Amino acid sequence: MRQLINRLLSDEDHPRYSQVVKSLWILLFTGIIAVCLLFIVLSFSDLPSVKQLENPRTDVATQVYGSNGKVIGRYYTQNRVPVSFEELDQNLINALIATEDERYYQHTGIDFQGLIRVIVKTILLRQESSGGASTITQQLAKQLFTGESARNKFVRAFQKFREWIIAVRLERKYTKEEIIALYLNKFDFLYQSFGIKAAAENYFNASQDSLEIHQAAMLVGMLKNPGLYNPRRTRTLTYAKKRREVVLKQMMRNKLLTQTEYDSIRQLPLGVAFQSNSHIDGIATYFRMELAKDLKEILSREEYLKSDGSSYDLYKDGLKIYTSIDPKMQDIAEKVMLRHMAERQKVFEREWRGKDPWTFVADPEEDIPVSIRQDGLKRLIRNTSRYQNLRQQYLGDLLVELRNRYPKVTFNRDDREIERIVGEAQNPGVIADLVQRGLISTQLAQGYRKVLRGNQMPALRTQWDKLQEAVKKEFDTPVEGMKVFTYENSAFEKDTTLTPLDSIKNHRMFLQTGIMAVDPQTGYAKVWIGGINQKYFQFDHVRTNRQVGSTFKPFVYATAIDQQGISPCFPVYDLKQVIRPGDGNFYLKEDWAPSNFDGTYTGELLTLKEGLRQSKNTVSVYLMKQLKSSDPVRYVVSNMGIDIESRYPNGQLRVPNVPSIALGATDLSVMEMTGAYTAFANNGIYTKPRYILRVEDKNGVEIYSSVQQDRQALRPNANFAMVDMLRYAGQMGVLKSDAGGKTGTTNDFVDGWFMGITPDLVVGTWVGGEDRWIHFRTPYNGQGFRMARPFFVNFIQELEKRDDLDYDPSQRFYRPPGDLGIELDCGAYQQEDIDMNQSEFEESSFGEGMFGDEFGIEDTTSIRQ
Repeated sequence: MRQLINRLLSDEDHPRYSQVVKSLWILLFTGIIAVCLLFIVLSFSDLPSVKQLENPRTDVATQVYGSNGKVIGRYYTQNRVPVSFEELDQNLINALIATEDERYYQHTGIDFQGLIRVIVKTILLRQESSGGASTITQQLAKQLFTGESARNKFVRAFQKFREWIIAVRLERKYTKEEIIALYLNKFDFLYQSFGIKAAAENYFNASQDSLEIHQAAMLVGMLKNPGLYNPRRTRTLTYAKKRREVVLKQMMRNKLLTQTEYDSIRQLPLGVAFQSNSHIDGIATYFRMELAKDLKEILSREEYLKSDGSSYDLYKDGLKIYTSIDPKMQDIAEKVMLRHMAERQKVFEREWRGKDPWTFVADPEEDIPVSIRQDGLKRLIRNTSRYQNLRQQYLGDLLVELRNRYPKVTFNRDDREIERIVGEAQNPGVIADLVQRGLISTQLAQGYRKVLRGNQMPALRTQWDKLQEAVKKEFDTPVEGMKVFTYENSAFEKDTTLTPLDSIKNHRMFLQTGIMAVDPQTGYAKVWIGGINQKYFQFDHVRTNRQVGSTFKPFVYATAIDQQGISPCFPVYDLKQVIRPGDGNFYLKEDWAPSNFDGTYTGELLTLKEGLRQSKNTVSVYLMKQLKSSDPVRYVVSNMGIDIESRYPNGQLRVPNVPSIALGATDLSVMEMTGAYTAFANNGIYTKPRYILRVEDKNGVEIYSSVQQDRQALRPNANFAMVDMLRYAGQMGVLKSDAGGKTGTTNDFVDGWFMGITPDLVVGTWVGGEDRWIHFRTPYNGQGFRMARPFFVNFIQELEKRDDLDYDPSQRFYRPPGDLGIELDCGAYQQEDIDMNQSEFEESSFGEGMFGDEFGIEDTTSIRQ
């Protein structure tokens, strides 16, 4: 056909010449009219509105900023962070225009010169490699509104016309520079690399504005077809390099490179250093996980909704979250934590070598029953994807039928209900026992019995037994190449051969930690560490409730000093202390006489200061007895930010109104304890910890901001007395900083604590196992002094070495001017005590019970300032 047309057009005397020319003109005008009509029809079709053009929908990652203004993490469904044209690297712009749209600045969305070339060469001359005519603006229109090209030729043509119209409209709404930025920000470079910023970070571990020419050329080359020119896949690596060479040649053709530069650059390797950044990468991973929970709650409040009444989407709306986390301090803390926890883990594993915490019994009366430990292990197994896949295989269809027939029985994924029902079928009386113990309601018991009487019961028993056999086989079979956490390398991961059951036990045997560092003056959280590795251990321990042990004792001492003005030098005998029914306002039903941690009494006369340092329970009980009620202590801790009215799910108070709180018989979080200790470091003023400074939308408009919350919890003079005691108790002679603190250890060494204070930082540290039976077995290693305190000391020492941090080791705790009214010099106090007349002791009522009724005498020792 092409040869016939050429022959006719070259011979004007040919009898059909005029007919052919006439036909071509008719064809041309018909085509123009058809195109015009198509444009008119399309203008009334489903084209994007003006609003959609002005605000094209693109999922943008939310960025989390540290206190230094640097990004420490992102939340996203698509890892995209837009950059403006001014921020774009010039090499990128040059490469893009030279390769994709040479006449970009000469057209208004449609390149007619290129279009005519394509029509002539492709349609008339049938040349396959005639080049494209799609402009950058048309490609943007395709990305934003029309999507992937259809396979059908007619649909694809219709799609192309829509892109032309949208491209023209885009050119009217945006500048050329804005269109380039939109295009590069929108493009998907694969592997969660949405937009040029993420692509540069992931492929070259670099910022897009610092890319070298060959790097920019490779990324621009991917624009044509990222799958075909994928530099990460072996089979497409050659294509990626050839495509980069095309881009470089186009740059040379457009005089953006010299021949010499082109020859040199084209020889370079691609140099891809791929680094995928996911939610669990970077610093403060536990913090970002918990931050997301708080942000979702905040953004769902009515006062923070969008103007249309919808909630902001944390993963799509490109919010900017400004936090108080100090990236440098956080990095130091994480490194110190890993060194400390690795050392503790070695000691822990030595103590447990050859023993299984899920079966080992050292003391049948004291140890947690093996049955409870085995139930815990069973829950861990059933929470795995391996178990759930088997469960679906053996019980899936049956469970659908059971749920429809018995809606009052939930049949949760832990299979507790099925186990109870099958257990009743095998051993009648199981359900009645559960009701009697208050573990299930009579209504739920009726539901269980209905299932037992149903037609599905035989099949349920059969399939349940098959499932148990399959689970045992699956979890007892060794698996090669299983990835597990380890301290042995910098990746904290290794491949090994383990059974799935052993893998669960192995990971559960790792000690965990929760650490928070807060500026006591502002309440800004500088450091947040919720565990040893967020990839393998997702549970955060900063906001988890754990028994606090002796770290609660300073609150008792502070109450006595603040309300009674007694001196830290006041003496108390280390002898058994008893609070009996009828004593004070404790309302006890039986005697309460706790022993010291080691079960012994020295009989020595100890100052309060020494009693706190040695963490003597006898001294704390003595003070609680003199206060005559636990209410004064609960009132003080309430002023220090601890919610004394909060309750456990069973209705019991978390800070109970009982004297045992003097010994730390309460479960609190690292965050609560760190917040409470800000009062000691801040002249008696409690400052609530906060970490979200403000939240902005993608345009920088403020949505939310936090405000400082503080209040006077202790009188300044009493607080300084407590600071003096905490200095003495903390034994911080190795530090340059003015520092103090208190250790805490709970029964059976389940929890180890250290609460440390400096004028600039309050640091709360907890160390322990995920399960209560995962703990040290000896007092030497299991005490907070070794489990938690070393982290504080090492962390502060690292801070003291640096001069680029917001930390000043020369700062000293504030001492109120003038006479405190509380004697801190124990030498002077003892001399005055010698000179005091015995009758003064007898007149005082505060000292009742110093020696305790165990000795058959009435204690009339006075409490002096």
